[in-house]
Amino acid sequence: MTSFADADTSTQLSIDARANSEVSTAADDLDVESFKSAFRDHPSGVALITADAGDGPVALTATSVLSVSAEPPLLAFSVSEVSSSTPTILRAETVVVHLLGSSQLSIAKLGSTSGIDRFADKTLWSTLPTGEAYFPSSQVWIRGAVVNKIDAGQATIVIVRALQAELTRSDDAEPLVYHNRTWHRLGRQSELD
Repeated sequence: MTSFADADTSTQLSIDARANSEVSTAADDLDVESFKSAFRDHPSGVALITADAGDGPVALTATSVLSVSAEPPLLAFSVSEVSSSTPTILRAETVVVHLLGSSQLSIAKLGSTSGIDRFADKTLWSTLPTGEAYFPSSQVWIRGAVVNKIDAGQATIVIVRALQAELTRSDDAEPLVYHNRTWHRLGRQSELD
């Protein structure tokens, strides 16, 4: 039972979330295509996530990365159960999250292309002293420890505590954004007053 007090009227509103919420059924849910369509108009930053659970590195491109807390430094992202990289990411103790700028479009495409060896070109990636694979050309990378995993439908939300970061972006770096199934570059021309 959660209670909220209104100091002005001295009334108390009690809410029992389980008693007052209706159980959603598949018939009540928004259909998949409408849900996808709604989010096509919502732009997202682009990241590449790498991990290694001991049997070789994996990488995937994600638009679900978000900062959660500055103290402690936490970030989160989701991985789909259909991604071939997901099992390794979910077994890994650490991950590297690369926040990509428009000049790293090729890395974003690499991580989003199915059925290829994303680590075949050894000139694109290296290994951190702590053992994780990373792409040094990314404008920002954050190495972190996986602290929690939450099942959410056909995805898993991964919560990561940031341990180390490298920022190599320049003042004129332009963010890479994914919007309506297309890659975009944000620059001064996109600024609004």
